[in-house]
Amino acid sequence: MGQPSLPWDEMTALAVAAKATAYAPYSHYAVGACVLDDLGQFHIGCNLECASFGLTICAERNALATMRVAGGRWARAVLVVTQDSGTPCGACRQVLAEFAEPGTELWVGCAKAGGERTVYPLSELLPSGFRLSP
Repeated sequence: MGQPSLPWDEMTALAVAAKATAYAPYSHYAVGACVLDDLGQFHIGCNLECASFGLTICAERNALATMRVAGGRWARAVLVVTQDSGTPCGACRQVLAEFAEPGTELWVGCAKAGGERTVYPLSELLPSGFRLSP
């Protein structure tokens, strides 16, 4: 399955800008994310840590919430920028699956700020995720 033509460069720039606003005083692992929605709009998010670690909000979920508030219903692609090209955590992978556009593959790009990116189909990152019919 080939990777679709998506605006990865623009998404990377937006995710880098979001990463710069991250609040990560505990892990020092800043993350920025950019989601492309079903309307062709971009939505960004950053991670927000909390002393009570379970209350931390990941960049990907932050961007998805922003997408929903702005009227987007489904994610078509997500780009995550970290210090080491890390992929989304398990919780974010499941939430991404919940908001993936029905009937299409969600593409996940992972990059370093200023570095190369790797792009995965979400089905490769979350091969047996939960999915309810929309």
